[in-house]
Amino acid sequence: MALHFLPDGPALVVEGTARVLVIADLHIGIESDLDVHGVHVPSQTRGRLDRVLACIDEGKPDLVLLLGDVKHAVPLTTRQEYHEIPDLLLEIRSRVPLRVVPGNHDGGIERFLQEGELLPMRGALIDGVGYLHGHTYPDPALLGHLLVIGHHHPMVTLRDEVGCALRDRAYLLTTADEGCLGLGGKVGTGPTRILVMPAFNEFTGFDLTRMKESNLGPLSRCMDFVRAEVFLTDGTYLGLLGSLGEG
Repeated sequence: MALHFLPDGPALVVEGTARVLVIADLHIGIESDLDVHGVHVPSQTRGRLDRVLACIDEGKPDLVLLLGDVKHAVPLTTRQEYHEIPDLLLEIRSRVPLRVVPGNHDGGIERFLQEGELLPMRGALIDGVGYLHGHTYPDPALLGHLLVIGHHHPMVTLRDEVGCALRDRAYLLTTADEGCLGLGGKVGTGPTRILVMPAFNEFTGFDLTRMKESNLGPLSRCMDFVRAEVFLTDGTYLGLLGSLGEG
């Protein structure tokens, strides 16, 4: 298995017997929510779709996997989502087969999907890699595999010696406490590793150094933050999370 980072997404190509392009947290329709809260931003869905298509052109995948929170509104579906999601998914599936793991924002997403495109909420194995959104405990069958998840929208802040700061989306790679996962052990498997993907949506982000106390979901409570490693969206290794701040 090989991982290829596509920083212009950000997105990830997981290469095994097939090439899987993984995109997390599109949050289509977020502009309608921002508008309700007094922040008026034109829809950015066309730009996001162009980035998805560019990732398809660059990554040459056999499959596109949307890793949850395709839509934004909870629990309903907004007019913006009804208008924009069908065309976005149509353009993706016209180029490459599509699969979707539903996230906590994806109530009703099945109305936009074709038969066979919706995967189980607790995750699925593809080429020995587990994929789930990250707001639920994983299916026990995923234990002992690398889990690729979204949901947490990780961002990192880098500061220089004069105090200037740069915030950017990032990946977090760590191991899981399987007792915490409530799954027990499985004979013949190694540790369960977790790779947390950054959000594709440019308006979302959460500081990695606050993730441990975030209570964003069961997996964030089961991660080893002492040995967690941080990568930029182009795959640049930044080091251990603890070296960047409180981990």
